[in-house]
Amino acid sequence: MSRAPGLLFSALVAFAATCPAAVAADLKAKTVVLVHGAFADGSSWQKVIPLLERAGLKVIAVQNPLESLESDVAFTERAIRDAEGPVVLVGHSWGGVVITEAGDAPKVKSLVYVAAYAPDAGKSLVDVASKYPAQESRKTYVKDEDGFLKISDDGIARYFAAGLPPEEQRLVAAVQGRLNANATTTPVSHAAWRDKPSFMVVATEDQIIAPELQRDQVKSAKAEMVEVPSGHVAMLSHPKEVADLIVRAAQ
Repeated sequence: MSRAPGLLFSALVAFAATCPAAVAADLKAKTVVLVHGAFADGSSWQKVIPLLERAGLKVIAVQNPLESLESDVAFTERAIRDAEGPVVLVGHSWGGVVITEAGDAPKVKSLVYVAAYAPDAGKSLVDVASKYPAQESRKTYVKDEDGFLKISDDGIARYFAAGLPPEEQRLVAAVQGRLNANATTTPVSHAAWRDKPSFMVVATEDQIIAPELQRDQVKSAKAEMVEVPSGHVAMLSHPKEVADLIVRAAQ
């Protein structure tokens, strides 16, 4: 009986260590700004947002126009400007190019790349991707008469959203944006990951961005990494692992 109070206290301490209030107390960042990729929109973060809010973080998911690197960076910079700092800046896929440029903002304290491109200064998405074998998924890209790219519904199911239930794949296809093909050849002027702590989610079953490319970027950025057995949309297939890494970046 004399040991019961001590055991109860230990149990309470263990519980507190895992509850949202305890996590929030360790956070250095206040807000997470989420940047979607090409062929997507802000809804791609729908499973991650509640987990971040539960951890005590404010969240802003941008809705980028995908018309150019400059316009996406401008949209993202406005979100950073409006956010309570410090900020964790997160990008998926093409969004990694955007945060590499926009991450220079003083309010941004750390970067998280989720199955994303992280080009060096003076390099574009095409410059980075061209060093690796072309993915089979490229054959499912469709360019319209204005030069904007989308992925066919079959390509979404087979490659982009592989691993998700069919009903989720159809939703991803329905909300996908179109990326101006010219954006893929626009170089970033600097690489924020060279100056700020970076964290990267490597999707080991990705059929859009080669996992080897993702791992090489981890080495270049000296980033903290987590690998998930996921296709390209890791934030939809493995939201907890993605959210956990973002929370670590916020700490």
